[in-house]
Amino acid sequence: MMRALFVREMIAERIGSPRREWSNGRKQEFDTTVREQMERTMKYKEIQQHLKESLKETRFRHTMGVVETAVQLAQIYGCSKKKAKYAALLHDCAKYLPDQDKITMCRREGVPISRAEMENPSLLHAKCGAILARQVYGVEDEEILHAIRVHTTGVPNMSLLDQILFVADYIEPGRTSAPNLDRLRELSLHDLDMTTYRILEDTVSYLNDIKDAGIDPTTMKTWQFYKELTSL
Repeated sequence: MMRALFVREMIAERIGSPRREWSNGRKQEFDTTVREQMERTMKYKEIQQHLKESLKETRFRHTMGVVETAVQLAQIYGCSKKKAKYAALLHDCAKYLPDQDKITMCRREGVPISRAEMENPSLLHAKCGAILARQVYGVEDEEILHAIRVHTTGVPNMSLLDQILFVADYIEPGRTSAPNLDRLRELSLHDLDMTTYRILEDTVSYLNDIKDAGIDPTTMKTWQFYKELTSL
């Protein structure tokens, strides 16, 4: 509860009260407020400090593990390390928004919500994270925002940055419970497409084993895309 309150106060400080702005339907007024108050992108260290205060300690450690892994993968595959660093740092920035606020935010911004996301709104933290990255932290680079937006489900034919964040989120050093982690970490160093497919394969298999677990259709489409890609 206290962390959710901290996040709401942080949003209010940057763009005004989320409860008021997300519910009154005055999109033009809201967008004007954002443009006027968002004078610059927050510096990396500023964002890091905000997240250290707003995320649980375990989540913050996970976030920094993702940063470390994403930068390593960016170095290997020739992606911008700066973009990887920002995308990784902000990928879970909306993790502790209350579920109803996630739904309201997505509706307010015209972001589609799948049936699986409605049944499990925690999945919306990726889409909401991209919104907060732009509106609270001032990130305007669409490649970074897209990577944050799709890091949970993936999308077919992801960009290099998308894949780096998707993979880093799964294999970062603090992860211990997911299957085949050692093999995936080794594989990620030389075949990002196959690593992406194997992560999706393990994810779909895990969700299929859970009774009544809804699988987002985007995850299934992404799994099918990388299955076909890696079988060529």
